[in-house]
Parts: sequence; C-alpha cells; structure tokens
Amino acid sequence: MSETMANRSGKIKLAFSKPTKSPEEQTELFGSYRSFGYEGLQLKYNQFMPYLEEPERFMEQWGHLEGAGSGLILGGKLDEEGRAVLRRLFAFAKGIGTERIVFCHLVAREGLTGEDIAGYARILSRLGKEAREQGLRLSLHHHYDQPVMHREDFDIFFGHVEEESVGLTVDTAHLVKSGISDIAEIIRSFRHVIDNFHLKDYANGDWMVLGRGGIPFDPVFRSIREIGYSGWISADEESGGGIAEGLKDCYAFITNGSLIRP
Repeated sequence: MSETMANRSGKIKLAFSKPTKSPEEQTELFGSYRSFGYEGLQLKYNQFMPYLEEPERFMEQWGHLEGAGSGLILGGKLDEEGRAVLRRLFAFAKGIGTERIVFCHLVAREGLTGEDIAGYARILSRLGKEAREQGLRLSLHHHYDQPVMHREDFDIFFGHVEEESVGLTVDTAHLVKSGISDIAEIIRSFRHVIDNFHLKDYANGDWMVLGRGGIPFDPVFRSIREIGYSGWISADEESGGGIAEGLKDCYAFITNGSLIRP
C-alpha cells in the first residue's frame, strides 16, 4: 500500500456514519459516538453543508469533539458547478481539520464508455492534487449505478488516476448490490489506493445493520488484515434503525471480528 494512502499512525481507526433526520438526531449522534468507542464521524451531506461557508460556526458547536469532522461525504457531479462545490468544501474541510473528503459521483452508469470513466479519473486526479495542497485527501466512493460500479470500471478508473491523487473508499454493500461478490479480491487488488472503508450489510435489496444481512464478512476482515491496512474504517449504518442501537451493534460486530480490539 502506498504510504500516503495509509494512516501514518499505523493503526486502524474506527468511525461511524449515519443519516440524521433532525437537529435532535444530529445532536444525539455527535454527543454519543465517542462513548461507544468510535474515534470519529464521517458526516453525511446535511450534517455539514449548513456550515459550509462558516467553518468557525461548526467549530464553535462541535469542535470540542475530537474526530467529529474527520470525514465528509459529498455526492455531486464533475461539471463546472460540481467542481466549484468541491473546492468550497476543500476550504471548509481545512477549516475544521477534516482528513478526507469521500466523493460519490452522481452520474448514472448506464451508457458510459471506458473513455468516459477515464475522463472522470483525470478530472478527479486534478481535484485530488488540489486537495493535497490543502492537507486533505480525496477518496472516490464507488457506488451502485454510478460510473465506478462494475469490476472492470475499477481497473479503468484507477488505471487513469494520477499516482496518489485519489484514494478508494470500499463499500461492502455497494459492491454486493453492484454484482461484485468477491469483496476480498477488490481489497487485495486495490490495496495500493484503498484509504477508507465503509462497512455495511445488505440483504433482499435493503441496507442492514452489520451482521444482520447476507454479506460474509470473515473473508473481508481477513483480507483487510492481510494487506496490513492502517487507516479509517467506518461503520456506515443506513438501515433506518436507532442511533444508539446502530452505534452499539456495529461496534460489537467489528470488534468481535478482530479488526480492532475494544
């Protein structure tokens, strides 16, 4: 694995990510993740965008919580408007001490060619270099029905990314939903660019709390250990359940899988 894609502390750090529907839910999430054993949050769009032009306001409200803005998840396009939003996010992220921006590319996969995907890689490479100049990392989150979806898309995209400019966020449930069942092969093959994991379960078309779906996680955990990964792993809890339940159950599942020790 490239040293710049890995966490220099040499250890796995556990984050949590979950949508919230109200200010009260967001307060509960921010106020409880550390007590359940997590070191950070990877924030959804509505949890940071109200502060985009005012990073100092985010810090006033949440800055006392270590890791509260360790990762920011943004969905967008790579047209002129989308690139402008990303650059605004770079400035915000730098202001609150974010390590990584996780980008979901909101373009449908159908009809795209290999050259389209290669072109997106070149654009994101330039943006990734800009992010690095500000002390940030830009990571692509592959996604069902987005440009990097099928197995060959990964080869095309990362075959055209400039070295160390864009990392890869591996999402277990999106791989399976996209028809890629051998998650361990993806982890081994792209070990040099993986800089983040979203662990999520999946069954019957629905996102599930970790351990309650149909994904066999033993090979996933084994491959993460085999590549010597050291960086952020986020429990990406999108099942629709309660915050406290998700925090507790995901932490128990990951620690019982021996990825980290409680």
